[in-house]
Amino acid sequence: MAEKSREKFVIVGANYKIHRPEETKPSFRNRLKGKPIIAIVLLSIIVLGCVFAEQVNNHDPTGFYLQNLSEAPNAQFYFGTDSLGRDIFSMIWYGGRASIFIGLLSMAIITVIGVVFGCSGTANSRVDAVMMRVPELINSIPILLLVLLLASVMGTQNVLKISFVIGVTSWCALARIVRSEVRQIRSSEYMLAAQCMGGSFLHTMWTHLIPNLVSTIMFVVVSCISSSMSLESTLSFLGLGLPVNVISWGSMLSLANKALLLNTWWVIIIPGVFLITTLVCITNIAYFFRRETNKRESIL
Repeated sequence: MAEKSREKFVIVGANYKIHRPEETKPSFRNRLKGKPIIAIVLLSIIVLGCVFAEQVNNHDPTGFYLQNLSEAPNAQFYFGTDSLGRDIFSMIWYGGRASIFIGLLSMAIITVIGVVFGCSGTANSRVDAVMMRVPELINSIPILLLVLLLASVMGTQNVLKISFVIGVTSWCALARIVRSEVRQIRSSEYMLAAQCMGGSFLHTMWTHLIPNLVSTIMFVVVSCISSSMSLESTLSFLGLGLPVNVISWGSMLSLANKALLLNTWWVIIIPGVFLITTLVCITNIAYFFRRETNKRESIL
């Protein structure tokens, strides 16, 4: 038996071949499949144009060209002028800075408040029940009505004020999502070990909770940028957003009523196209993060 166990297998047969599976690398086209390439390219062009607005513009965005009031797009003014004689092409890029900055700053405020508040799910049931009554109370009030109330109380708006108003009124949805995820992982072994070793709330949140929540909340966080930008435009259109002298896509759209009376379509269409394109691109990128998260969860 010992001798037989030492014998090796011998492959016999005419022209036999050993099958070695080849490692196939995905092609460049397959790597790009499913990724929002068009959205990323368009958003990159808009963001770069806003960042390098000084090199892109051909007129002073704050200048009043009184001899060229409400002119249609032409060789001198590429996107035309508004009723105050300002160059819309130059205003688009400078206004995009303010709108995108408001979206990013509001997103940061929403993320900080929503994550910290949502991590209250690690506390005992009484504290958790009391803390979660706050977003339920805020959700009982229409978000637009609450934003209008705070904006009117704070007086003349600027970029920081309006970002703060949008941020402190829009974090409830994120807090509820974070809380539901935290309640699922708070009984895991590493959470119990951290609490037994005396880990503080901030240490536990930063070390254990947030790394496990990033992929889940990424869709909501990215979506907050587009929702904040659209809310700023709504406030400006209603007259409670940024003043006219502070250029943003929302403040440009605040002149829509006068543009309709004067039949100057370019004053409404061009800023609206840039705003909608940016919002759609951000939304597509957010949906991409959501699909990737769902794929990972299905694999696990």
